[in-house]
Amino acid sequence: MAGNKTVQNQGDVSAFLSQIQNEEKRNDCLQLLNLMQGITNQEPAMWGGSIVGFGSYHYRYESGREGDFLRVGFSPRAQNISIYIMPGLGNFEEQLSTLGKHKIGKSCLYVKRLSDVDFDVLTDIIKQSVEIMADRYPD
Repeated sequence: MAGNKTVQNQGDVSAFLSQIQNEEKRNDCLQLLNLMQGITNQEPAMWGGSIVGFGSYHYRYESGREGDFLRVGFSPRAQNISIYIMPGLGNFEEQLSTLGKHKIGKSCLYVKRLSDVDFDVLTDIIKQSVEIMADRYPD
C-alpha cells in the first residue's frame, strides 16, 4: 500500500516563506503563520515541499490505510493561498457566506489575498476548525 506523499519533514518554514516572490502573498503567509501559531500553540512544520502545518493527527480508514496529517495549515500557490481546514468546510456555511471573496474544496479554502476576506471571520473558522479536530482526534 502506497504511503502518504505529504508527510511532515524537517524543512525550514522561514526559509520556505522567504522564497515567496510576491511581497503581498509573502506578508499574507506570515500573517497566517502568526495567526495559526497563536491559535494552536504549536510550532509550524513543513509538510511535503509546500505546506506549512500546525499539529498533527493520526487517521485510519476502513480500508486499512492510515497515516498522519496536519490539523490546520496553509500553502502559497501560484494563483492563491490554500488554507487547510481539516474538518471540512461543510461545518462553516454560515461563516463562509460572510467571509468575502474565496473558493472552496472539500477541506481547502482558497483566497487570492487576505485583504479579500474578513480576517475576523477567517480567524473564527480556523479557531473552530482546530477545536473540532481536537474533539475528533484528542492528543
